Amino acid sequence: MSPRLVPTRTFPPYSYVPRRFPHPTRDKGGHSFGREGVQPRALTDKNWRTSRDYLFGFDLFNHGYYWEAHEAWEGLWHACGRNGAIADHLKALIKLAAAGVKAREGNQAGVRRAAERAQRLFQDLDTTTTPLRDGLYLGVSLDRLIREAATLASEPDRALNPADDPVIVALPFKIQIVFHSNTTP
Repeated sequence: MSPRLVPTRTFPPYSYVPRRFPHPTRDKGGHSFGREGVQPRALTDKNWRTSRDYLFGFDLFNHGYYWEAHEAWEGLWHACGRNGAIADHLKALIKLAAAGVKAREGNQAGVRRAAERAQRLFQDLDTTTTPLRDGLYLGVSLDRLIREAATLASEPDRALNPADDPVIVALPFKIQIVFHSNTTP
């Protein structure tokens, strides 16, 4: 398993897969039913290293909680006003997480569509306002994310779980966060 970025936050008791588990917020049996969501602070190029919501999204993603990662990043996307380069970055991460949900559902076409969208969003990311630092954008390698999304889009069956067990992590990669860069900001 990957080391945790926010070890003080607990994972839900299950990773939500539509039609297999209770909806986390709408179903009374859902793992987050009745919990009030707190609007996170907008993500910036200055606060990403300390944004527990941003970092916890990677913990969720890397441990197979794709729907939950999608939700964590979507809250930040809304906090950013759903506009601009950082919002586009978050939207690409959301689409990558959606590919994981589709893989868990066994939906090959859904994996392909979500991965293609993530790839395009990562490729089209405007890095002029928040520039790349040693190839990293807010701690992640855009080149690697583009490659992983492209591979997933062209080979969506790699993500499908032959055992049809939603507990097994579906995507064949994890997203690494790098906190240091050789370049000073």
